[in-house]
Amino acid sequence: MEITDTLFIIPARGGSKGLPRKNILPLNGKPLIYYTIDSARGVTADENICVSTDDIEITKLVEDYGIKVPFKRPQELASDTASSLEVIHHAINYYKNNFNKTYSKVCLLQPTSPFRSAIHIEEAYALLKDDNDMVVSVKSTKTNPYFNLFEEDEKGLLKKSKSGNYTRRQDCPLVWEYNGAIYFYNTNRINLKDKKIKKYVMEEKDSIDIDNETDLLLANLLISKKN
Repeated sequence: MEITDTLFIIPARGGSKGLPRKNILPLNGKPLIYYTIDSARGVTADENICVSTDDIEITKLVEDYGIKVPFKRPQELASDTASSLEVIHHAINYYKNNFNKTYSKVCLLQPTSPFRSAIHIEEAYALLKDDNDMVVSVKSTKTNPYFNLFEEDEKGLLKKSKSGNYTRRQDCPLVWEYNGAIYFYNTNRINLKDKKIKKYVMEEKDSIDIDNETDLLLANLLISKKN
């Protein structure tokens, strides 16, 4: 499948607190961001892939890999407080104003999800219909507000986040956790506050999100086992 109606945005700012330079750290000898570029290339042409970065080194690595970086992300959109939606809007408007290209859909692919594949992207894309606004990749979570998630009351005592008479976790309602790999939007509804969101379920092993040194070690271990 070649997807032509979607702008694929890979957000890769230079600053990261938990794991410095994580977007380009080597994973099995290859910069982390290359895995996401590969998965996007599996579903679309390079001209529809936008790496949004403020960083010169990331720009060089990406362009050495054959992807033209169309702009340098403004500093105000590269801070810890900048939102993903602001980054998306900036990219959409840039392509419209500078390339006269308008996309009916947009997909955010974080470079910290190296095991998300082109097949995952295709399957998530197929779920984005006119009767929903957004598709998000999720995984089944081990924590459950009916069972092992707690909040403090006014006396500082723990109570279940959601009340229910469940004695086994497997009897509780299923709970899903965003895994950070895929965010698909219908562009004309991206600003809606109460979006109709469909889930796309991914397996635990494909949902690894590189956020710290332990995540990176685990990802390297998995790749070495695959090889």
